[in-house]
Amino acid sequence: MEILSKEQEIINIVKNTNLQHIAIIMDGNRRWAKERNLPSAFGHKKGVDSLKTTMKACDDFGIKYLTVYAFSTENWNRKKEEVDFLMNLLGETIKNELKEMHENGVVINFIGDLTKLNPKLQGILAHAVEVTKDNTGVRLQIAFNYGSRDEIVHAAKNIASKVKTGELNVDDISEDIISKNLYTKDIPDPDLLIRTGGEMRVSNYLLWQIAYSEFLVTKKYWPEFDKNALAEAIEEFNRRQRRYGA
Repeated sequence: MEILSKEQEIINIVKNTNLQHIAIIMDGNRRWAKERNLPSAFGHKKGVDSLKTTMKACDDFGIKYLTVYAFSTENWNRKKEEVDFLMNLLGETIKNELKEMHENGVVINFIGDLTKLNPKLQGILAHAVEVTKDNTGVRLQIAFNYGSRDEIVHAAKNIASKVKTGELNVDDISEDIISKNLYTKDIPDPDLLIRTGGEMRVSNYLLWQIAYSEFLVTKKYWPEFDKNALAEAIEEFNRRQRRYGA
């Protein structure tokens, strides 16, 4: 009788359950740093390491789509120094990691209102999208300046504009039409939503898309999240019976 490795067991679960898309609310960077008497910047930097680890684990396990919540529309209300740091961290991380991510076949995309970002950062993000668009590995969506209500308003305006110009008939508006006007129009809805840091809320994240997602909260802070934690989440997903509202 063949004894499967832990990793092969997870790969089999992913295949058997058709687990394609994992979305993550990466929470707990600041609390992780505070508990260690470190500046919040250290927590955010450690969070980047966790994202790299998780992305690699998704590739190892056969997960095709990973969407992470990096900066919300509400995060502008934080102290200016922290907001500026997060903007710089995103730009520097993309520049420093792009070559390796491209070599590993990662497809990078950003969801959110990027028009509010400074032109230099917009250019860095657009370059990453262009360079990796033809890759065939894990598709990474980074939600930045993202809010789900804002996304739905944006979609509603797009649809209203199409109705006004005669491109779309009002009677043709459906769930599918709305989905096709969201930032996530090219990818399937998440099968599993993971929130790190122990908080029991969805924080205006992918509200339309997670209608039938399984929701898992871990007390681990995001900087503590690793390959084993992802494997445990996938095992828990396997124990769930998805009902799709039934």
